[in-house]
Amino acid sequence: MRIGLDVAQHQLLWPALQERVQFAEHAGFDGAWVFDHFKPLYGNPNGPCMEGWTLLAGLAAQTSRIRLGVLVTGVTYRHPSILAAEAATIDHISNGRLEIGLGAAWHQPEHEELGIPFPGIKERAERLDESVQVMRLVMTTDRARFKGRHYQLDDASYHPRPVQKPHPPIWIGASGEQLMLPIVARRADAWHAFGSDQSMAAKSRVLDQLAEKAGRDPKRILRSASLSLSRPWDQVRRRAEHLREAGFGYLIAEWPSEGKGRLEEFVDKVMPELAS
Repeated sequence: MRIGLDVAQHQLLWPALQERVQFAEHAGFDGAWVFDHFKPLYGNPNGPCMEGWTLLAGLAAQTSRIRLGVLVTGVTYRHPSILAAEAATIDHISNGRLEIGLGAAWHQPEHEELGIPFPGIKERAERLDESVQVMRLVMTTDRARFKGRHYQLDDASYHPRPVQKPHPPIWIGASGEQLMLPIVARRADAWHAFGSDQSMAAKSRVLDQLAEKAGRDPKRILRSASLSLSRPWDQVRRRAEHLREAGFGYLIAEWPSEGKGRLEEFVDKVMPELAS
């Protein structure tokens, strides 16, 4: 079981974020994950919230082993061609340690405040599907062409190509079984979602069926779920075991509200068991 850490950049500035990620690297976490929003999701709405992708570039330059990703980027925020160029750049700065996390976006008030269009869920799902295709083409192909409903490429090339071949793993954060999981089944290298043990196991079984229908081996799609560290350790262990039995191979530990001491206890007492 691989274990990452959500470093949660709500209300934090660079020194604290750098410290959190360097702690995660030294503690043996597989990855460090930030989010992609432009203001905090809780606490003081005027508090700091550093932009996710430029933050990854800085963190890549300050670390050497840990993998880095955004969980997840709403595709409404950036054109996929630009995001592909940003991803390739960070993959070089990190020497091949980037994970690309994508989602359909959900935070309507944030879009409205910033003047970013927020279409309905059907269009956002279409944009997510096309975005993955566009990004793969830009990161792997010269003179790429693509004619989608929302995005187009016309003899597009970008260099340098990513360090990871053919490109960094593409994660999709999604839960909806009608619109979103079929996109995961067709396009994703990894899937991340939130939910109870039972709902996650059920959705994983649905994903298996959808992947087979799409002509893919379901086992080639990594499954990832969030792990609260604020519960009693026996409950944390049980959730991890239930998810493992359901085919999940990656857990993203949430930075605990109790503070770093609680996280250090997890690293000392629980993480070695889960990672074995």
